[in-house]
Amino acid sequence: MNIYDSRMTMITLRGQEIWALEPKKGPTVLLLHGGLSSSASMLGSIGPQLKKSFRVAAFDRRGHGRSPDNDEPFHYADMAKETIAFIEHLQRRVHLVGHSDGGIVALLVALERPDLLKRVVVIGANYNHRGLLPMPKFSESSPGFNEWAEKYAALSPDGISHAGVVAKKTRYLYAHEPFLHQTDLRAIAVPVLVMAGDDDVATLRHTCQIYEAIPEAQLAIIPGASHGLLKEHTKLSVKLIVDFLKGEIPPVTTAPLRRRAKNS
Repeated sequence: MNIYDSRMTMITLRGQEIWALEPKKGPTVLLLHGGLSSSASMLGSIGPQLKKSFRVAAFDRRGHGRSPDNDEPFHYADMAKETIAFIEHLQRRVHLVGHSDGGIVALLVALERPDLLKRVVVIGANYNHRGLLPMPKFSESSPGFNEWAEKYAALSPDGISHAGVVAKKTRYLYAHEPFLHQTDLRAIAVPVLVMAGDDDVATLRHTCQIYEAIPEAQLAIIPGASHGLLKEHTKLSVKLIVDFLKGEIPPVTTAPLRRRAKNS
């Protein structure tokens, strides 16, 4: 048994073999990792501290971490269906904590299956691909690609030769998805905390639009932080997440002004 008092195993979701961390029954936080990454990143940063208050669950999405890929492209809608299948596999409602691509997936799950969720935290996420700041495209000629490919191959059963395929699929995904509108987010009916670094990959305006659209949402912009805020400010990030997951909803404030109310 590992430090998460959980079972690490390979399971089948929607016909695809997936690596998973399955915790015992209890109040559960499901961590959703970012793109070109794996569950190991969040389990290694915020996982140990979250484990003090919750059961911690995770899985590597298809083509990421220890989960093999197939010939299909990456689409956020498929990632959301994969996540829904995993929650149903756990047979309990969960809190979702998603970073980057994981945050996008969390928004989609909240829209499609709120009945499976308690509360949601989205970190460094965007609801539309046009909300991202301009960034160099990550390819086999990019600085740092070889280092990333070696880390990818250290976990992936597909080996280092597949790293370029994953990078190409991810580039296409980022160029075309997600394509939600701010008005779509108004239908989210579960409590959401929107978190980001003050120097994150989405514009601050775009991040604030997520907060402003979702009824009763909360917003946390971490100063002196980038897209890697969970590693840069781990203790602060965990405190904000735990306070939100355990706190009063909606929050009682002295002078409420801009938080969107339900049914507004």
